[in-house]
Amino acid sequence: MTRYEFLKSAGFSGAALMALLTSCVREDDKYVNALTVAPDNTTTGTATTAGTVTSVLGIITTEELNKITSTKAKIDLTSANYAKLKTVGGYMIVSNIVIALSKSNTYIAATVTCSHEPKKQMIYYNNEWYCTAHGARFSLTGAGLNGNARAGLKVYKVATDGKTLVVY
Repeated sequence: MTRYEFLKSAGFSGAALMALLTSCVREDDKYVNALTVAPDNTTTGTATTAGTVTSVLGIITTEELNKITSTKAKIDLTSANYAKLKTVGGYMIVSNIVIALSKSNTYIAATVTCSHEPKKQMIYYNNEWYCTAHGARFSLTGAGLNGNARAGLKVYKVATDGKTLVVY
């Protein structure tokens, strides 16, 4: 049973649940080691240089990537058109989806349309989703962080083999 499931079963919901979940975070929980994939497909530790990513957590095989159905976006990470996605904190909007490389070296994705008002102005900023139209703030999981974000935000699953990024 996860912490979330336990707290829900104890009767916590809404803001109380979010407060408890965020208060239970240890410093160790905030960072995850990334994998480095060598040319021979072996993986080792973490490696980043001056904010530019040389490795990304969650790399899967190309075969596993090709099995994903209901794809919302497919991006060639080797293309110069997507260079912003190779820098920690960089983001792009592709097919009405905001795709970013978070501080923990993982790709994340969310809808570009804010749930507060249907404005297509969501961006990735300061390790959270932010609406430039009226200041709604959302966690990376889509949970609202202020009054304008009560409805939450649609986030998508993301997978990569290191060369191709799939949002689904």
